[in-house]
Amino acid sequence: MKRRVFLALTGAGVLTACARPGVLGLAPNTTLIIVRHGDRTGENLNAIGRARAQALVGALEGTHVDAIYSPSVQRNLDTAQPLATDRDLPINRLPANGMAERLITASAGKTVVWVGNKGNLREIWEALGAGGEPPLNYGDLFIVTSNRFGMLQVDRRQHGPDV
Repeated sequence: MKRRVFLALTGAGVLTACARPGVLGLAPNTTLIIVRHGDRTGENLNAIGRARAQALVGALEGTHVDAIYSPSVQRNLDTAQPLATDRDLPINRLPANGMAERLITASAGKTVVWVGNKGNLREIWEALGAGGEPPLNYGDLFIVTSNRFGMLQVDRRQHGPDV
């Protein structure tokens, strides 16, 4: 009995030591698909960006998606729209204030897509504590999966035309 209590306390101590302040845990059995908006000229998607938005549909073919999220920035919405149309899903808009925490909470136990821009992509990445570079380049498609124990795995992919 003493051994079990010792192991339980030791395990809790290790988990506490591994926790980092400011890092939000992705709930177990959650998949967060993170995409930067398509290429742009000025504030709007250009022809390559529109092609990349269309290519997102094919890149996620065979992947179940429960919800699509984006800030209310037109280029982000335009990037998400072909996928939303294909999946018959609305694009849920999240306000900038507390966006990472809201997205991580809303995605619990689901597979969700976030189409964002550099600032909020970096914020989400830091909130997840995923490590490495966040998906800041056009065509980046990062799939962050949390297994049943809450351990993260990142699958870094590209989608759309090679430029």
